[in-house]
Amino acid sequence: MDVQGTVADGFDAVRDAFVGNFGQRGERGAAVTVYRDGHKVVDLWGGTRDAEGSEPWALDTAQVVRSATKGVAAAVPLLLHQRGQLDLDAPVSTYWPEFKAGGKERALVRDLLAHRGGVPMLDRPLTPAEAIDGQSGPRAVAAQQAAWEPGTDHGYHAQTYSWLLSELVRRVTGRTIGRWIAEEIARPLDIDFWVGLPAEEAHRVGRIGPVEAPPVGGRLKIRPKRSVSEAYADPGSLTSRAFGAIAPFPDENAPEYRAAELPASAGISTARALARVYASMIGSVDNGTRLFAPATLALARTEESSGPDRVLVVNTRFGLGFMLHGPASPLLGPGSFGHPGRGGSLGFADPESGIALGYVTNGLQKGVTADPRAQALVRAVRSAA
Repeated sequence: MDVQGTVADGFDAVRDAFVGNFGQRGERGAAVTVYRDGHKVVDLWGGTRDAEGSEPWALDTAQVVRSATKGVAAAVPLLLHQRGQLDLDAPVSTYWPEFKAGGKERALVRDLLAHRGGVPMLDRPLTPAEAIDGQSGPRAVAAQQAAWEPGTDHGYHAQTYSWLLSELVRRVTGRTIGRWIAEEIARPLDIDFWVGLPAEEAHRVGRIGPVEAPPVGGRLKIRPKRSVSEAYADPGSLTSRAFGAIAPFPDENAPEYRAAELPASAGISTARALARVYASMIGSVDNGTRLFAPATLALARTEESSGPDRVLVVNTRFGLGFMLHGPASPLLGPGSFGHPGRGGSLGFADPESGIALGYVTNGLQKGVTADPRAQALVRAVRSAA
């Protein structure tokens, strides 16, 4: 495999793991970037820009990163709180009065960020057109009856997180979340990250698609627990309803989907951008930009939700918008925080080691939080850090 890029002394294991992903774990096209103490120490890319294609992955290739978008989007309300514009302990209805319907009058802002808001699903799924029109989604989640009393339990808001977060940000700032990210995060950091892809950047984005991971060592692949597989197979389960809040499932390669501002699932990024934004959450990067003050960093990685997840049907841990280290987490250490994208992509930071990582792929494998390619890269980084 022809892998391009650079690796600093001591991080050769990351290159070996990245190359190994192509030969052993079904990788088609991908990039990985690692920062340490605000400086780039790994920047690699290889394979093809499309999951089913032959054109090489280029220096500036970007991809849809699915739920890895959530981690960057979660920085927005935390930065608004840091600037004194958003009270995390205020009821959501303080900013969004319509949200108090359906038993959600006690839902706090922090509940929404920590997947405790009680609305991971919709009684009537939105069509793809409704999902991206900027109005139908917020109206639907505001009117939705809560599945549990907000704040008393947690369950991954796979799709509805888009409309919860985007409408909250719009009510507080008067700007869409895509515009806010572009102006307040992407521009200062000089990164290629979009929630709402500009038409002039469309030529840089590869096509994602499903790929099968080969069996390891000729052994059978590990199958999920029966309870998990049953939850995904049951159309009436909270799991299926949460992931099916948009039906039919949208074409993630379609121009209109990529242009949509869906901060739960439709962010488009390079690996460089994901790594750099997380590096700026835990310290200053090379141009002097730092996003999070120490108090905000502490909020980002303080546990808000833990235990059995009513949607994912496994134990999960969340801070304010970020997944935290746990048994099924591909993160680095107990203080690390970030977010994976279903099928592969990953962004996270580990303040103790000063490490921030971004991994972007076009080949979507089965799994939500523990992609074997991402895990291989994290193990390699751990050995170097």
